[in-house]
Amino acid sequence: MSRFLMRAAARLPLAFLHAAGAILGWAIYGLSPTYRRHLRENLAAAGYREARTRRAAIAHAGKMLAELPALWFRPHAEVAALVREVEGEAEALAARARGEPLLFLTPHLGCFEIASLYAARRMPITVLYRPPKIAWLAPLMREGRERENVRLLPTDLSGVREVFAALKRGEAVGFLPDQVPGEGEGEWVEFFGRSAYTMTLAAKLAERPEHACFLAYGRRLAGGAGYAIALRRLPPALPGEPAARHVNRALEVLIRECPEQYLWGYNRYKRPSNAKDPR
Repeated sequence: MSRFLMRAAARLPLAFLHAAGAILGWAIYGLSPTYRRHLRENLAAAGYREARTRRAAIAHAGKMLAELPALWFRPHAEVAALVREVEGEAEALAARARGEPLLFLTPHLGCFEIASLYAARRMPITVLYRPPKIAWLAPLMREGRERENVRLLPTDLSGVREVFAALKRGEAVGFLPDQVPGEGEGEWVEFFGRSAYTMTLAAKLAERPEHACFLAYGRRLAGGAGYAIALRRLPPALPGEPAARHVNRALEVLIRECPEQYLWGYNRYKRPSNAKDPR
């Protein structure tokens, strides 16, 4: 039944899905005190206290959920065609032409699903993912994300090994760098002024000079008109700056380009079991 409903929703116009998603976002905000608290605390910590940004963030969180059927169950070519403009693509393609492995860091900003699906129309890409806690959603997620040229790998030891193998072959790899890692897979690093348990693997790979590292996100266009993908070359680290803080600082700059589309309600500052916070 869930697959049938998702496929049926995929046929609806993106403008309708985004309009319905805005309503869904407000419903979740109203029904979940925990989500509401996280969203308000995270926005305030980043310096966004005005109601306008908060209202937009609530609506975009719902749009993120409502657009999934279209992204997962429309033909791959139709999904890629939703991308109306791409900024920075030439630099990424030039790096690939030189044989440099591409590392894409895509935070929970805008439509992060569209980035890998668009990239896969141009090159093979390996993406690490964490299976959802909701059991029935896992096969739908795999079916929707595993398109031609997209290889989905779990965030375990075997997946990490495959990531290194893909990079060694000169292929592209994608990460969600602001996803809270499991115990032993991260370190406590500042993110928007607060200590956040941060993935170290992506940061260490980004440090390697042979990798071409880009920050990427898909901005939702108004009225369900589609998406605009932005690619930003990872800027140089500050002198003596740790790798994980380097990535977090770059993500902060990226998110400030489009703060209303960041997933502020995500519990970015949670503490995984046995991961001791040095504070």
